[in-house]
Amino acid sequence: MPRCQWVSNDPLYQNYHDTEWGVALHDERALFELLILEGFQAGLSWITILKKREDFRSTFENFDYKKIANWSDQQLEIALQNPKIVKNRLKVYSVRANAIAFLKIQEKFGSFDNYIWEFVNFQTIKNHFQSSKELPSKTELSVQISKSLKKNGFNFVGPTIVYSFMQAAGLVNDHTKNCDLY
Repeated sequence: MPRCQWVSNDPLYQNYHDTEWGVALHDERALFELLILEGFQAGLSWITILKKREDFRSTFENFDYKKIANWSDQQLEIALQNPKIVKNRLKVYSVRANAIAFLKIQEKFGSFDNYIWEFVNFQTIKNHFQSSKELPSKTELSVQISKSLKKNGFNFVGPTIVYSFMQAAGLVNDHTKNCDLY
């Protein structure tokens, strides 16, 4: 299968590209997971995060945001000692803060899914890029969403992280024209 030209030869990365990236996602837990993983990815490569994904799931109770919202500092400190995840204090502590913010968004909008998909009028934005060099790192929309997330209490949701989240969750489809998934 021809893939987007930027896709790594790593089978884990290829599987992620072929089955998840750019696919419209509406599951609350999965949306929370992607938002958290994108935050952890900041400054690192995505393949690093993919290789640690199961360890993140194990550490953070399969991204059960309802449980994580009630975590104590002690539980966060235990997570921080796990050598199998990214050991960044601010990122680890942001998981709880983001779980709390996630629950508040659900209360306010009925679901995080409703909240996030409203930004794109509940339809995936399909871009028409020829080359990976054309892919933006952020857009006006990701800046807008970033501001809204921050206003609602989220951390590690800058415009670049948000755009990566948008790509991962299928809010935008950035498969290039040479890719079978375009």
